[in-house]
Amino acid sequence: MESIKEIYKVGYGPSSSHTIGPRKASEDFLKKNPKAFSYKVTLYGSLALTGKGHLTDKAIEDVFAGKAIEITWEPTIVKEFHTNALLFECFEESGKLLDNALAYSVGGGRIVYDKDKHKKIEASESLYPYKTMAGVLDWSLKTGRSYWEYVFEVEDDDFPAFLGEIWDTMKSAISNGLENEGALPGPLGLRRKASSYYVKSKTMAKHLQNTTHLFAYALAVSEENASGGKVVTAPTCGSAGILPAVLKFMQESFGFSDQRIIRALATAGLIGNLIKENASISGAEVGCQGEVGTACAMASAAAAQLTGGGPKQIEYAAEIGLEHHLGLTCDPVGGLVQIPCIERNAHGAVRAVDAASFAIISDGEHYVSFDETVEAMKQTGDDLPSLYKETALGGLAKFAKKPY
Repeated sequence: MESIKEIYKVGYGPSSSHTIGPRKASEDFLKKNPKAFSYKVTLYGSLALTGKGHLTDKAIEDVFAGKAIEITWEPTIVKEFHTNALLFECFEESGKLLDNALAYSVGGGRIVYDKDKHKKIEASESLYPYKTMAGVLDWSLKTGRSYWEYVFEVEDDDFPAFLGEIWDTMKSAISNGLENEGALPGPLGLRRKASSYYVKSKTMAKHLQNTTHLFAYALAVSEENASGGKVVTAPTCGSAGILPAVLKFMQESFGFSDQRIIRALATAGLIGNLIKENASISGAEVGCQGEVGTACAMASAAAAQLTGGGPKQIEYAAEIGLEHHLGLTCDPVGGLVQIPCIERNAHGAVRAVDAASFAIISDGEHYVSFDETVEAMKQTGDDLPSLYKETALGGLAKFAKKPY
């Protein structure tokens, strides 16, 4: 498995696969070919179907600003390796092709180039010795050490500082989202809710206030993401609100230090990494179960650790968080990362806290393991028709209209 730094990436929304990834690939190609006369980018599959709503074209145009750039859309052509494919070409003034590169935006802002696609598995074997939860859990039980200690042992010396910066960015996204008001960009006319939810929570009884705080924090980040603001992929932009909301809520509720939160971030990142390694975190590949489901599993594990859970209870919490999102479709209305994405983050945060509570009350023993649930998620994603995998052709996306 790769470094958890590949799970947590700072970037601008609304989509890690449709915005951050294409932006990075554009920067790579322009850096390699800075003096070409003109450029062309062809978007395929899911990138072409929902790229407009995800601001893919804007991300590319921003990189090639001042250059002659043409963007074409091929929604009916789906590349075999991954549906989120984009072809870069550049030309001399005569029209002669100078260079080209086929890239895949595989989720979480990661880019895999066609020439390297068969190196993916080989490259991912270089860092983490255990690639299943069963292996990590066995290590933890034998050594008496925690999941976060395993992560810190594997990652480089600056990893705690890196997580500190990630936490700072997450908190800033919450603060910005609570402060900003008005309508989100795009034709849906969807109004921000985070600020009003937070204010209303002040008048509520304790239990409802806690739930509404979770709603508000998750909405804040998700609305920032939808407006193109700065967020952290956790593991994607579309699911970026769940983990920050849970960590912010836990810190405020229990007075946890930033150091404890950073350790929880390490454990959450490990959960995301295991799912990425053995299934997928790409909505275009396995549906929203790979995004919101993974984020909920990450946040569930983090919350369980913070509240004193042992290795088995933390594993159970992560399993619960993912299990109860199995089959969740990715069906963005209008191709925008707004409906149902924003509300799914809010409810995913509440589910994560509930999952952690459920696991903590138990002894950690349960019938279906985390690894088996990850396998089931992958199989479910493989079986989902493309209508429900970020193409905006089925599910709720069929009802693109002005919201009530």
